[in-house]
Amino acid sequence: MSKVKIKEPFFEIGPKAYCYGDEMIYLAKVADRVSEKYDVQIILTPQYTDIPFIAKETKNLLVFAQHMDSLPIGRGLGSVLPEAVKYAGATGVMLNHSEKRVSLAELNACIKRANELDLATIVCADTIEEAAAIANLGPDIIVAEQPELIGTGKTSDMDYFQRAIDAVHAVNPEIKVLTAAGISNGEDVYNVIKQGAIATGSSSAIFKAEDPAAMIEEMISAVRRAWDERHK
Repeated sequence: MSKVKIKEPFFEIGPKAYCYGDEMIYLAKVADRVSEKYDVQIILTPQYTDIPFIAKETKNLLVFAQHMDSLPIGRGLGSVLPEAVKYAGATGVMLNHSEKRVSLAELNACIKRANELDLATIVCADTIEEAAAIANLGPDIIVAEQPELIGTGKTSDMDYFQRAIDAVHAVNPEIKVLTAAGISNGEDVYNVIKQGAIATGSSSAIFKAEDPAAMIEEMISAVRRAWDERHK
C-alpha cells in the first residue's frame, strides 16, 4: 500500500487525552460525515487504543497515531512500535508535538521508519528555525505553531505563519505546512484559511466545547467557505 495522499485544504483534529472510547468513536463518525459533506480532508489523531475502531467505522478520515517510536520489532516495553501503528489501521503519525517532544536524531529515525511502512508524517515545530531544520528530514506535513498559544484562544499572526511557510519551502517546497495554535472557533479557522493557509487544526476548542460535534461542523464548514472564497 502506498502512502496516503493529503488533499488541500485539510484540517487536523487533535483529541489528545480529552476524549476516548465511545465518545471518540461517535465524534469520529461526525467528522467523517462532515469531511464528506464539505470535501475537506480531516486528519484525526485519537488515542492509540481507539485507532482500530475508528479506522473500521469511518471511510473519509485519515487516522494518525499521536506518536510512535523508531524501535524495530523486539525489545522495548512501553514503546509504540511503528508496525503496530500500521496494523491498527493508522495511515500516518504525528511527531514532536510540544507535549511529546523528541530529539532531532529520534525524529529523523521515526520519519525513516514511517517511510518504510508508508505512514505519512505530520511533525510539529515550535519555532520557525526548528521548522526549517525539520524540513531537511522530509516529513509530509510540518505544523507551525507557537506552543505558548496552544489552548489560549489566541492565534499567531499571518506574518509568523508566512515566515514559517517560506522557511520550510526554501528547504523543500513539497512539504505541506499546517498553521495552528489557539484556534478557538469557526471564525479563527476562516481567518487563517482566508489569509493563505492550506490547513489548520484544533484540539481543546473542540473537545471542551459545549457541543463538540457542532464545533467540528462549524470549523470544517469555515475551512470550505474560506477556501472557496480564496479560489473564486
